[in-house]
Amino acid sequence: MKAVRLDAVGDITLRDVDMPDIGADELLVRIEACGVCGTDRHLFHGEFPCTPPVTPGHEFSGIVEAIGKSVSGFAIGDRVTGDPNIACGRCAHCHAGQVNLCSNLCAIGIHRDGGFADYLALPQKQAFVLPAGLNPLHGAFCEPLGCCLHGVDLAGIKPGSSVVVLGGGVIGLLTVQLARLAGATTIILSTRQASRRALAEDLGATATIDPTATNVIDAIAGPAGLAPGGVDVVFECAGVRETVEQSMRLARAGGTVVIIGVTPQGMKAEFEPFDLLFRELKVLGSFLNPYTHRRAAELIASGAVEIDRLISRQVSLEEAPAVIANPPAPGEVKVLVVPRRG
Repeated sequence: MKAVRLDAVGDITLRDVDMPDIGADELLVRIEACGVCGTDRHLFHGEFPCTPPVTPGHEFSGIVEAIGKSVSGFAIGDRVTGDPNIACGRCAHCHAGQVNLCSNLCAIGIHRDGGFADYLALPQKQAFVLPAGLNPLHGAFCEPLGCCLHGVDLAGIKPGSSVVVLGGGVIGLLTVQLARLAGATTIILSTRQASRRALAEDLGATATIDPTATNVIDAIAGPAGLAPGGVDVVFECAGVRETVEQSMRLARAGGTVVIIGVTPQGMKAEFEPFDLLFRELKVLGSFLNPYTHRRAAELIASGAVEIDRLISRQVSLEEAPAVIANPPAPGEVKVLVVPRRG
């Protein structure tokens, strides 16, 4: 079969590899779609820890082609999505229910082979059945949506809340939709790309900001801004220094900042501890998708979250290494790798 292999930092190629051997408790999944994530690009550049050589790809869905002898509750032909984050179940964090903080976390597409391939071995405890009639491409959005759900859960958005989302990529645009579903009545998105701003307004943003054309702090939290004094919740979804630093200054006194965007390992950002103290800000990291993958799958299956307009393009496995090795195209939201495209 074909698989994209990250052999070392900066070294990614497509090659022929052996079909994965499945264990007694695993499913053999024929990949229908796998999303390219910013984390995949961080892996390529050595900005996120992983264990090469490995096949990347952690946002995937596909069809069950074979099942291990101990598997129950799944059948050949099922359409499934997979939670890529495999917790050990034994460490102190797992016993406390913090499976995303597992001391021995093993992630599909990072520590073991992932979905940029024809087939993948998926532990049954990580698999979730999707409706047979679901668009095959939509299942690949369960993982990023699950991460956004965790961030929204941490934020504790109440009906009538005000929200700012920094970053108009797929995480930002999914978060806009979840904030709307949670009852926020002011939802402001800041992103440089005009096409993303227009899409955000269609998806539920009440206003958008171009950070290249105005001072974001003044335009939102200033005396004449969209939300004078700041908003209840700020979601940092871009993973860059500028937006991390802006996030602290856009929350109102007593407000909450949730960092969802993945920053390059080692990046530093400046803030004033006095400001956090004096305004009693809550600054939270939101890591992975603990116990949210099923909810994400159900939201997508229900149609409550718009997916089609987030798909910028589909590429083949042959095209995938170049996509991962290069920055996103202007205005691009989500690229899906489709092994059998067309």
